[in-house]
Amino acid sequence: MIRIDQLSLRRGTKVLLEGASATIQPGEKVGLIGPNGAGKSSLFALLRGELGADQGEVSIPASWRIAYVAQDTTIERASALEHVIDGDTRVRALEKAIALAEESHAVDPTAGGEVLGELHAQFADAQGYTVKARAESLLLGLGFSLAETREPVSSFSGGWRMRLNLAQALMSPSELLLLDEPTNHLDLDAIVWLEQWLKRYLGTLVVISHDREFLDVICEVMLHIDGTSLKRYTGNYSGFEVLRAEQLRQNRFAYDKQVREIAHLQKFVDRFKAKASKAKQAQSRVKALERMERIALAHLDSPCTFRFREPLAAPDPMLVLEDLRCGYPSPEGERTILDRVNLVVRTGERIGLLGANGQGKSTLIKTLAGTLAPLGGSVRAARGLAIGYFAQHQVDVLRLDESPLAQLARLAPQTREQELRDYLGSFDFRGDRVTAPVGPFSGGEKARLALALIIWSRPNLLLLDEPTNHLDLETREVLTSALAQFEGTVIVVAHDRSLLRASADQFLLVTHGRLENFEGDLDDYRDWLLGKTPVVAALAAAPESAASKSAVPEAAPVPVVQRAPDAVRRDQKRRDAEQRNALAEKRRPIESRIKRIEDQLGKLNAKRNAVESALAADGVYEAGQKESLRQLLLDQAYVLREIQKLEEEWLEQHTALEQVAA
Repeated sequence: MIRIDQLSLRRGTKVLLEGASATIQPGEKVGLIGPNGAGKSSLFALLRGELGADQGEVSIPASWRIAYVAQDTTIERASALEHVIDGDTRVRALEKAIALAEESHAVDPTAGGEVLGELHAQFADAQGYTVKARAESLLLGLGFSLAETREPVSSFSGGWRMRLNLAQALMSPSELLLLDEPTNHLDLDAIVWLEQWLKRYLGTLVVISHDREFLDVICEVMLHIDGTSLKRYTGNYSGFEVLRAEQLRQNRFAYDKQVREIAHLQKFVDRFKAKASKAKQAQSRVKALERMERIALAHLDSPCTFRFREPLAAPDPMLVLEDLRCGYPSPEGERTILDRVNLVVRTGERIGLLGANGQGKSTLIKTLAGTLAPLGGSVRAARGLAIGYFAQHQVDVLRLDESPLAQLARLAPQTREQELRDYLGSFDFRGDRVTAPVGPFSGGEKARLALALIIWSRPNLLLLDEPTNHLDLETREVLTSALAQFEGTVIVVAHDRSLLRASADQFLLVTHGRLENFEGDLDDYRDWLLGKTPVVAALAAAPESAASKSAVPEAAPVPVVQRAPDAVRRDQKRRDAEQRNALAEKRRPIESRIKRIEDQLGKLNAKRNAVESALAADGVYEAGQKESLRQLLLDQAYVLREIQKLEEEWLEQHTALEQVAA
């Protein structure tokens, strides 16, 4: 097993871990979690032997082989397939040994025969004869086509090279597998495949991830960096959240109790320390105060509290797409990605786009945002439409030499500086960070700033293309909550299923150069990808889409089929099914909205109970608690107002549902 004993780890002057201890049993699948900058990647470097502990020790069985994802790709000319096979170092070593033995055997056929036979036996034991098939399976699962497995590594972009490095790590025989944000460069299709692979992995897995559903599916233990210590929780991430919330509640209770006790002791000391008759008792209380081990107040990791501002208008329909053709112009001619797209985007709709990388999700979003001109057809926008567009590489459009305050002030030149500072504070830009240049900021900080600039413009249509890239778990939760309360329209592409579930009522599938309705939820989509439904099998058997590489091929002519004697009866069944589907289509967005309202009401009622409990606590109305009392009363008023609004909407949605059913 892995044993971490009284570990202290520093990076420069920053203390990451101090006296931290934990154990990981063989075969366990562990999620390593904690806020950005807490030391997760540094702990990984220590496990890999790249860093040394300042104090304490980390012991790993000497016989364990460690696999991890390389951050750089040095081999440029090798094919993707050969690059992945390089991960199986045992097979590569045996290949070299066999080649040398065969050379010796060719020179002298009477020598080296037994050695060559033994090497081939070892090669078979190492599954050397299936190595190409295994490597191809990894590459296909991670989204590469069979033809792309033969292309040189140098032909792939940075994100796809990281997929190659991930495949190489999975190819490596290991007893310990370390994965640092493995889903960052993957689409949802590849994530689903990776989950199934990791569930079958027999070694010990330690993974850093900001994808809560990925952690829920894979992990059975959570190792939380809490301050400078390590805390182990049995269960997945959702189980950790429940336990963590209870610990925070108990910590708050113990902290408040100790504060009251300290105040009581101090009051006695202040009152009687000058009286000779009470001096002894006062002195004993002073010693009690000195001996008392102070309880630190634990906090939730994310200080972000932002919400979307109410849109200024709600035109309906917002966008009308007619025979839209999306793609890119090139010197060789137009390259069509999507063709014959017909869609009406209505106000209040919440649409999630599904499909593998390269099928055209981002291309469609860019076309809707107006950053990419249509190759054909039309996009008609309503008067009053205000689009908020978050691109995959949105952080690249920030002015790195300017501060967050300067960039926001450019959007709002007439707004008071204090109001801008307060707004940026809700995105955790406070103090000197408000006026510091953006260049040195982390990826997560830049993503938060990009969101802040978009939200300030009060859009009524949000086009979000992987908005959770670079965001930590806590900030993703805040964004998910904010999207659930957003009053406008949302079209989102994301590999974060938690965000998709909360922000999308319906799904559209981008595949084979077309945009189609997807009848089902994300669980249906997962089953579809895993081939558990006939539809998936049909898609899996379809040829690789040319849409991501070249123009969409013309549709094949429809063959003429003679009608059978019972064709009329079949037609009636078809019409009945179409009517049921049409009714379900009308009910689905209403039912989804009702479910989201009920989820929000559950959270708000829990918050109301917490606020009311705090208001009923001893000492909250004392003179020194005025600010805390004021904040609690503001929270109570806000929660009650939101509950009333949601309950009214719940009644309206149920009325609409009854009208549809009638």
